[in-house]
Amino acid sequence: MSKTISPMQVLVVDDDRSICEYMETFLAKDGIRVTTMSEPEKVAAEVKKGGYHLVVLDLMMPNMDGVKVLEAIRRIDNDVAVVIFTGYPSLETAVQSIKLDAVDYLKKPFNPEDFRAVVDRVMRKKGLMRSPEDNMHRVIGQTVRQLRKRKSLTLKQMARRTDLSVSLLSQIERAESSASISSLFKIAAALDVRIQDLFGDY
Repeated sequence: MSKTISPMQVLVVDDDRSICEYMETFLAKDGIRVTTMSEPEKVAAEVKKGGYHLVVLDLMMPNMDGVKVLEAIRRIDNDVAVVIFTGYPSLETAVQSIKLDAVDYLKKPFNPEDFRAVVDRVMRKKGLMRSPEDNMHRVIGQTVRQLRKRKSLTLKQMARRTDLSVSLLSQIERAESSASISSLFKIAAALDVRIQDLFGDY
């Protein structure tokens, strides 16, 4: 499935290189262009170059904490969306972040679907649209997950019912893989619904 249509550009700032690499891989799957940085003192200059729609900013970093970085960003750009994420949430830093117009404040480790919802919200606000194909796969994935949970079925149980792998089913639910008609037929049969029901209101 191609996800290269989205023009969204994201800057990820974290002194932990493994987090940067994870975020780059995670966001790139959705066709988002990602730049990562581990030196918070250089972020404002990078943002000043322009072009970023979203900055994902770690709170606890050496030399300069995330709130200070956010203050520096706001001095030069009031429009770029900023998400703060931290392993050490506190009411004080949450309030500071919101006052500086952060769009969200997430605790590490974050739920991937929650983070995707934040990215989607930013995309809509910035007037960026996913391709119709991307939206269709997302709707199918969300519908399959909702129907499966409504029936209290695990992915393993679904795998046994459909003869599809747990990995493929998980990828379909996360809209990371396009399902063939054959796979959708098996999933619909396992959930006791019509195949067209998997498309929601699409």
